[in-house]
Amino acid sequence: MKIKNKNLGELEELCQDIRERIIDVVSRKGGHFSSTLGAVELTVAMHKVFDVQKDPFIFDVSHQCYPHKLLTNRWEEFETIRQFDGLSGFTKPKESSSDYFVAGHSSTSISLAVGAAKAKKLKKENSIPVVMIGDGSMTAGMVYEALNELGDIKLPVVIILNDNEMSIAKPIGSISKYLSKILAGRFYQKLRERIDKSIIQKLPQGATYLAKKIEESMKLITPGIIFEEMGVDYIGPIDGHNLEEVIETLEIAKSMNKPVIVHAKTVKGKGYEIAEGQNEKWHGVGPFDPSTGIFKKKASAKAATAVFADALIELATAHENVVGVTAAMPSGTGIDKLMDKFPDRFWDVAIAEQHAVTSMAAMAKEGFKPFITIYSTFLQRGYDQIIHDVCIMGLPVVFAIDRAGIVGNDGETHQGAFDISYLRFLPNMILFAPRDNETLNEAIKFSYTLEKPCAIRYPRGAFSELEFKSSPFELGKAEVLKHSDSNKVFIGYGAGVSRACETEKLHEEDIAIVDLRFVKPLDKKLLVELSKKYNDWYIFSDSQKQGGVASAILELLNEQEIRNVKVTSFEYEDSFIQHGDTKKVEENMQLLPCQLVKKVK
Repeated sequence: MKIKNKNLGELEELCQDIRERIIDVVSRKGGHFSSTLGAVELTVAMHKVFDVQKDPFIFDVSHQCYPHKLLTNRWEEFETIRQFDGLSGFTKPKESSSDYFVAGHSSTSISLAVGAAKAKKLKKENSIPVVMIGDGSMTAGMVYEALNELGDIKLPVVIILNDNEMSIAKPIGSISKYLSKILAGRFYQKLRERIDKSIIQKLPQGATYLAKKIEESMKLITPGIIFEEMGVDYIGPIDGHNLEEVIETLEIAKSMNKPVIVHAKTVKGKGYEIAEGQNEKWHGVGPFDPSTGIFKKKASAKAATAVFADALIELATAHENVVGVTAAMPSGTGIDKLMDKFPDRFWDVAIAEQHAVTSMAAMAKEGFKPFITIYSTFLQRGYDQIIHDVCIMGLPVVFAIDRAGIVGNDGETHQGAFDISYLRFLPNMILFAPRDNETLNEAIKFSYTLEKPCAIRYPRGAFSELEFKSSPFELGKAEVLKHSDSNKVFIGYGAGVSRACETEKLHEEDIAIVDLRFVKPLDKKLLVELSKKYNDWYIFSDSQKQGGVASAILELLNEQEIRNVKVTSFEYEDSFIQHGDTKKVEENMQLLPCQLVKKVK
């Protein structure tokens, strides 16, 4: 969509059209909502001032990129947002050349911009990387690592800080607001440049010192001092919904030809009054009635996250040394309930997975029992800390891994495929998984008794209901759920047990079913016994095949020199899993029970 020649009135009308399109589609299909509505004017201004085909547009996390998609020839296709074989809910270069980079995790954007700026300089290309980053992403250390270098090398990068919760800094009264407007003006920027280049350099040493102190004193009563001290110029705060002001400010930032942060104050959900403000439930939504804001909920079983939260509340009530942490996902992981009930023992440390892991390692050393509640995909961000700060000392930290397996519409950046593979080979780590709600309760109780690091994984949404009764966990002990006279055995791990059960019901043979329970340590004794009775083993687990459950079993069979067993893995193949409805994704991967039973036959 060409907007370079549109006047202000036409651009404001376009902003309204974009909001209406987002509200219409997301209310029917679901998707990210409040954050993307709040970024409409900022995105339109980016496209007005910069050239998306020349200047890299880098969206942090990129859940706010819907206006960008609508402005880059995807207006009609927007109907398919987050649907199987449709548009991704995040930026994706395979989808459009206007999407510079794949994004889905936070706080990577400024590092990408630094790399892009270096590359553009080496290639002698006249372009400026443009970043849009939310205030929440500014809580991660990677942002400051990038800013530290950017302030040193001084390459031109424009960073739009989309501040919709006032979590960075609150302007100090009317003086700060007035000074911020001055700092954003062309007169101040030109005057400052002239003073730097012409006047201060010619002043006597004492006068130079005084002039610099006056300028620094002005910065002290503005929110941008942290950025200025790192060598990055700061403009703002500005009204991120005042299109004229945003465009004018971005023009100034562009002309400065050096790193600059434009601090824009915005409102989440802007343009849809029901969602405006700091209401977390409007961040990512399912279908809803746009006239009332009432969600179209389907009746469903209790989610594993809720079961976990209730079990942990019970454990924390019984044991005062139980503590916990999450990294910016209190409601998503269910720990918000514990933060309300035990505010001195459970914390949200913001988008700081590395800090979350290491801080809990110290608490474990001090005699507490920490539970780190985190999505599988986000635990990847704290991997070195798991090794260096938890496993080497064998500290009894519990990793409660939510969203294990396929998570659906968020796609490849969020699928919980790799946690077994990347945790299994760590010394001192214990890995186990429940198969249903009852065994999840048992798993939480058991984790409290362990004196080593452990990880429990459970899926997004609800477990399937199984007919087998729960029993307490024993370290390294699997459970035979069903014997048979067949030479086949289905071995399930975690939610894979229910897939094994469903597949077995579709088969005319009576097939044995085993709940592996532990992938580390394996139940060596039971597996050796199974090899004496069953020759065909089929492994069911919602995880990556490489380094996964079948791999662990094959390693054991090799060690025991067992040659009569054929192992078939129904785990994920060696590729990233696309977005879409979970059932459609599983069907595409040939993982539905009706498809698996044909493979077994």
